[in-house]
Amino acid sequence: MQTSENKHLPLISVVVPVCSEADNVSPLAARIATALSATGLPYELLFVDDGSTDQTPDRLRQLAAASPAVRILELSRNFGHQAALLAGLEHARGDAVISLDGDLQHPPELIPELIGHWRAGAEIVQAVRRDPVGGNALKRAGSRWFYRLLGAATRLDLTPGSADFRLLSRIAVDALVACRERCRFNRGLVRWIGFRQVQVPYDAAERLTGHSKYSLRSMLRLASDALFSFSILPLRLAGLAGGLISLAAMAYLAFVLGARIFRPDLVVPGWSSILASVLLIGGVQLIVLWILGEYVGRLYEEVKQRPSYIVRTDSAAATTDVVTIARQEVVLSERD
Repeated sequence: MQTSENKHLPLISVVVPVCSEADNVSPLAARIATALSATGLPYELLFVDDGSTDQTPDRLRQLAAASPAVRILELSRNFGHQAALLAGLEHARGDAVISLDGDLQHPPELIPELIGHWRAGAEIVQAVRRDPVGGNALKRAGSRWFYRLLGAATRLDLTPGSADFRLLSRIAVDALVACRERCRFNRGLVRWIGFRQVQVPYDAAERLTGHSKYSLRSMLRLASDALFSFSILPLRLAGLAGGLISLAAMAYLAFVLGARIFRPDLVVPGWSSILASVLLIGGVQLIVLWILGEYVGRLYEEVKQRPSYIVRTDSAAATTDVVTIARQEVVLSERD
């Protein structure tokens, strides 16, 4: 909280999206408060409750009642981590905004170092995990290959191990929330907006309690959003695949024609050519249609212009009749 004594100091906002993290929010808030107290800067701690189904909302209200620095943004349902993070960034009021996960794998003790780089001139300070913690070997290998594929398919220079643990200056926050797409990959958008960026390595800790809310399906969805939002390479690959398969089909048809002329005993009249044409051309069409469908589906999501999230309650609002929809706060007046 800012007071008359420290109102000239920059305000630090810490945004924490949470979903069913009842046992983690209290120790996380305590460690964040300790880390920020060492900086001597005023701060706000904004928890975004992304449709929790346990006691998380009650624990957050207890924290808010005990400390005026704690704010709660409660979404009307689970909109996903990327949308919850966007909600927190849009409602954060700080001169610098720090985002981290609510499972305590992102160490709050790194916050003073992030702030130090920001005050030295960096506009984005990205925390980068040295070694992954938890998960199986397949998941770790998949993550490495995903970053390599995304780097090859796009102009983004994403560092493996960089998650949503970072500090953004106010100008960077405003630029990030100005990106209006619904199928968001915030890590890629942070690189895309540019600005002066530095990286800070850290060692991830084990999750304090509970389990990860990112299922295999969620990770695959995030990976597809990242690839199709930042690259048209799949369309080009589809065209290349179509060309190569067409060449293979023509070569096979040439073989069938030659065999028909010189070795008619090797082929069944009419069968080989028809089968080759149907299978190869049909395969090309299905590949191209699938990739086009991915892009058309994202266009469909964008043109509907639905809000990325809907806020049920905001503990910082002056009245409870505040509903936030699609990056706007509309205060409802009394009905006539």
